[in-house]
Amino acid sequence: MISLSTLVARIDLSAGTIDGCPVTPRTLSQMKDTFADRESLNVMLRSGDPVLYTVSTCECAEGAGELHCGLGVIQPGRVGDEYFMTRGHMHARREAPELYVGIRGRGIMLMQSEDGSGSSAAELAGECLVYVPGHTAHRTINVGGEPLVYLGIYAADAGHDYESIRAGNFTDAVIRQGNHAAVVPRAAFIASLKSSG
Repeated sequence: MISLSTLVARIDLSAGTIDGCPVTPRTLSQMKDTFADRESLNVMLRSGDPVLYTVSTCECAEGAGELHCGLGVIQPGRVGDEYFMTRGHMHARREAPELYVGIRGRGIMLMQSEDGSGSSAAELAGECLVYVPGHTAHRTINVGGEPLVYLGIYAADAGHDYESIRAGNFTDAVIRQGNHAAVVPRAAFIASLKSSG
């Protein structure tokens, strides 16, 4: 029999952790293939290797019908004009959806169909819910001036496929344009970097 106390965990928003759950940090050097502006990336890496985001993962139970969750914290900042973001992933079990609950900060959830033919972006901020359907790649981006804190809830057997995103990235990028964030085609953004360099 399962004790009710095993189903309760405290969330520490200031530390970005779920009690008793591991925390995985992602540094700039681990994300170097994600950002388009290589020159800005290399300049930043010469000054250090900052943690861009952390995820505290709670794997409460295993098996069909069970749920896992992750508390994500993305730091504010940019590599050139491209905002700090997660690596992005698809689920290994492609039909598995995910629900994101915005807790604090201001961000964007970038979504792309499995075949890359369609994409969309949704606001992810405090008191916002974003539903990511199955067969959809998704990436979280902090476009604000404070840490973006959110909770992702997904099926225990969903699995994470990061490799398919690393190999092809997303077709869109979220960049600073003037004083606001804009979703632009990644190819056009890369072309603009080459023409200005």
